Amino acid sequence: MNTLLVARTPARAALGSLALLGALVCAPTARAGILEDDEARRAILDLRTKVEQGVVEQRARQADMQAQFTEQIGLLRRSLLDLNNQLEQLRADNAKLRGQQEQGAREVAELQRKQKDIQAGVDDRIRKFEPQKVKLDGREFVAEPDEQRQYEQAMETLRKGDFAATAIAFSALRKRYPASGYNEAALFWLGDAQYGLRQFKEAMVSFRTLVSGAPDNPKAPEALLAIANIQVELKDPKTARRTIEELLKSYPSSEAAQAGKDRLAALK
Repeated sequence: MNTLLVARTPARAALGSLALLGALVCAPTARAGILEDDEARRAILDLRTKVEQGVVEQRARQADMQAQFTEQIGLLRRSLLDLNNQLEQLRADNAKLRGQQEQGAREVAELQRKQKDIQAGVDDRIRKFEPQKVKLDGREFVAEPDEQRQYEQAMETLRKGDFAATAIAFSALRKRYPASGYNEAALFWLGDAQYGLRQFKEAMVSFRTLVSGAPDNPKAPEALLAIANIQVELKDPKTARRTIEELLKSYPSSEAAQAGKDRLAALK
């Protein structure tokens, strides 16, 4: 048994030597692997640290950018608010200015109206003193304001049937304005008023003066007919017939001539 133990001992010794040799051989390789793992681990840790720092820095930049963006948005909102306030103020100013312009336009229109009224009043007053153009019986002439007023008042008196006042008014008009354009009409209406007063001779003189002095006057045929009627009133039918014949010869197409024919037939 000792021999066996002795025999086994060298073998164990050899195996131990081999194991030791293997360990010695493998020891550097294992150490190298451990070193490499540590370096990789450190590299990973460094990389992770850098990444984390990068993330932190990125977040910080984003936060800063967000803060700047928020500040810019706030500034923009305030600017927009200020602009909106300015626009509202401009609208208010424009509305106020428009109101002032409209008020000014109304005031100008009112001033123009008043000026027009004043001018019209001035013109009316001027017309009271300036000669005016008048058209009567197809004739146009210039008459003084007072001359026109007297004629119109005399006609108004005649329309009221006041023959005495009418005769006085037309006589006064002819005396004051002997060259008046109203004279021919005044002669006829004077004769008409005298006829109404049964002042036959005076009426005949007025009518005859008109026919002799203004044979082209539209009232001349009526004046002749009136003379014939007066002559009938005076019981002078012979002279009345001659007057009507004059009327028919001088103014055959007039209405007075037709009435004269009827009167002439009655005289026969």
